[in-house]
Amino acid sequence: MVMEMNLGTPIEIKGFKIRNRIVLPPMATELATVNGEVTEEIIRHYDERSKGPGIVIVEHSYVALNGKVSQKQLGIYSEKLIGGLRRLADTIKGNGAIAIIQLNHGGGRSSSKITGEKPIAPSAIKLEGWTEEPREMTLKDFIEVKEAFKKAADIAVKAGFHGVEIHGAHGFLLNQFTSPITNKRLDTYGGTFEKRIKFPLEIVEEVRRIIGEGRILSYRIGADDMMPGGTTIEESMKFAVKLEEYGIDVINVSGGLCGSRPPNLTGQGYFIPLAEKIKSKVKIPVIGVGGIRDPEYANNVIKSGKVDLIAVGRAMLEDPKWAEKALEKIKSQTT
Repeated sequence: MVMEMNLGTPIEIKGFKIRNRIVLPPMATELATVNGEVTEEIIRHYDERSKGPGIVIVEHSYVALNGKVSQKQLGIYSEKLIGGLRRLADTIKGNGAIAIIQLNHGGGRSSSKITGEKPIAPSAIKLEGWTEEPREMTLKDFIEVKEAFKKAADIAVKAGFHGVEIHGAHGFLLNQFTSPITNKRLDTYGGTFEKRIKFPLEIVEEVRRIIGEGRILSYRIGADDMMPGGTTIEESMKFAVKLEEYGIDVINVSGGLCGSRPPNLTGQGYFIPLAEKIKSKVKIPVIGVGGIRDPEYANNVIKSGKVDLIAVGRAMLEDPKWAEKALEKIKSQTT
């Protein structure tokens, strides 16, 4: 007899047994120091929220100083940060959750006010909400960004994280490459779909090499730009297949080129339809997200097989014990 899956069903990824299907997704806390160091407030924040979920993905952390997007963003750009990051990883692991940290470069979403230099992007195009027009990346920039991601991945390993997530959504650098709105390059890194995904795939390849086969590698995909002329779910389904080929173990599906919650999306599970389409094309686990607050809703999405894991963000920001309460509620309904 096949056991029916629910929110509390364990799942195995890369040899790690994950205790349930709930994920705390990466959400910026702005609790680091101005140098990106872990603080007591960050430790407390994750300690409170890692006792219930199966996976905790630590907020987007900047891999290079020129990729920083806010004053008190968490950093993963220097070996000096390893001690604090190790404490953070140990805290999450000590609570029984799988600890993953998200690596990010802001690209055109960075600003000279924060970094002291002009932001870089695939093309010199300024999107609404960006502070200034970025400069187009040179070959030297490509090499430096790649090295930054490699170094950050190595820091994550040394800090003891179970894995890393590469941020390819919400209008940050790698999303700027995949989107035809922000990538107007005429060289090998722009133009066709295959050329636009080339640099993100090179980053995936390098990060996988650094972390080895014994750790989880996740990719946060911006599956639909939700803007005219932007990336579509059809392209992203093809990209997901490539990500799997290049060694990604789990795909975290989001959308929106101008942020994590496009204003026209309401209700629960607004990115679940995108995640379901991605899941239909790959064999690896897929994380669904999008304003989910109700345990029954989350449970039904898992039971239906639309996605493998459910990320609950804002509800867990408001109630650190959301996961424990949700699992208890589902358990009481099934026993």
